[in-house]
Amino acid sequence: MGAGEPVRFDIFFDYMCPFVFRASRLIEAVRRSEERTVEPRWRYFSLTQVNSKDEGWTVWDAPPSEPVRGRLAFAAAEAARRQDRFEALHEAMLLARHRDRADIDDRNVIEKLAIEAGLDVARFGRDLDDPTILEPLKRDHMDAVATHGVFGTPTLVFAAGPAAYVRLSESAIENGVIDVFDHLVTVAAGEPGILEIKRPYRR
Repeated sequence: MGAGEPVRFDIFFDYMCPFVFRASRLIEAVRRSEERTVEPRWRYFSLTQVNSKDEGWTVWDAPPSEPVRGRLAFAAAEAARRQDRFEALHEAMLLARHRDRADIDDRNVIEKLAIEAGLDVARFGRDLDDPTILEPLKRDHMDAVATHGVFGTPTLVFAAGPAAYVRLSESAIENGVIDVFDHLVTVAAGEPGILEIKRPYRR
């Protein structure tokens, strides 16, 4: 795998998931190295939805007055997309949640992050209140389940069709990120016959 060959994949994610944060750190470290060209397409997948036992209930159709874990962050991400500022707010929300332990279910927190990410906050607020703002979440989540059998995050889906649910250790981004990334792509995209590798560990 060379630096001139872009690695493209969809990555289904939920902002609340620590393994999504670790995957984002690996991707960012690989990008900074400039040794690989990485082009992920971040797609929504709600862990709250997949874990719900309430038949017929959905994150995207639940009333705005009902507290739903993670829903505000998805709406904020989509509002940022409408201003072509997804990457900036996406990064900020991941860092706020997993590095700074901020409550990204709090609208005040989200609006502060949006301002810092350079968004038009008045438009951002209007878009957060738009009843259609969660349609992309619905579309991505349902496609993830129906087309790829996604059950958790992060799940990577490569152009040729293979999909892989990935959980990285914290040490994966400390040393040898290119080797880690190359091995991940080789197994996830190049060897669909491997369905699962799980390391045992002592408690």
